[in-house]
Amino acid sequence: MSKDVETLQKLTQARTKIEDELGKVIIGQKDTIEGLLIGLLSRGHCLLIGVPGLAKTLMISTLAECLDLSFSRIQFTPDLMPSDITGTEIIEENRSTGEKAFKYVKGPVFANIVLADEINRTPPKTQAALLQAMQEHQVSAGGTTHTLEEPFFVLATQNPIEQEGTYPLPEAQLDRFMFNLWVNYPSEEEERNIVKTTTSADAESIHPVLNREEIIELQGLIRRIPVSDHVVEYAVNLARMTRPGEKSTPEFVNDWIRWGAGPRAGQYLILGAKARAALSGRPTPDVDDVKSVALAVLRHRLVLNFNAEAEGIRAPQVIDRLLSENG
Repeated sequence: MSKDVETLQKLTQARTKIEDELGKVIIGQKDTIEGLLIGLLSRGHCLLIGVPGLAKTLMISTLAECLDLSFSRIQFTPDLMPSDITGTEIIEENRSTGEKAFKYVKGPVFANIVLADEINRTPPKTQAALLQAMQEHQVSAGGTTHTLEEPFFVLATQNPIEQEGTYPLPEAQLDRFMFNLWVNYPSEEEERNIVKTTTSADAESIHPVLNREEIIELQGLIRRIPVSDHVVEYAVNLARMTRPGEKSTPEFVNDWIRWGAGPRAGQYLILGAKARAALSGRPTPDVDDVKSVALAVLRHRLVLNFNAEAEGIRAPQVIDRLLSENG
């Protein structure tokens, strides 16, 4: 048995254990948890959209515990400065010699899992400080480049209903997020269980399932998974069909979309499909895996025009129609 096959089996077993551990604290949200795991394995970052009180922060901190990774939470506010994220240089005096020298104090971005809470509440300059770290996995300060420890995974949250005093992320910055995950309300049964468990005195302890080295190994496995040409072709065509004016673009896309998804969408469709297949124990992804991750990959990459807004059309409706007409 090859090492990759053994690693794949290990991943499927670990997935079950991770879901069991998260289930001690988080009730429901199976799709969101799967999206987070796919993003982590793909070395991508996720943007979570949901109203307050849906356990987004608890879900992320619990996931960090399950994976035995360092975790930091940054509360984004209008007065937050870039140095509050990346760190700052201070003057430190050597008590024995009296000499003074600059010392770099690392900011909260130096963690394996970083929660950027309400990222749209801070100005673009501060947003950009985090997004540079997301793209390059390093921070520059005082002429020195500091490399972030792997794995490095950013999860940003936004409140979809309260837009007072917010600075929406520009499309170029949104594009750096692999997934846009919508955290929905729980079902009636799930909500009963949530109320019952969170109002009792019992507290569950979380046991680590994977460690840092194992996660890096699994991320390498995802990159090595082979993909057939027709799956790649489907992903590329799907991304291209979101762009107005292309030969293959359906008429409804020309009518509703001003700007479509860029090449990064095709990359994330394939990486997401690979990770989804691996989590299910399959050695290679198929078209259904691409379809399953399409909404999370494409939702924040489509810019609708006035016609769509006037007709009440939203990005998920456009994506659903593309998927149904291109089976």
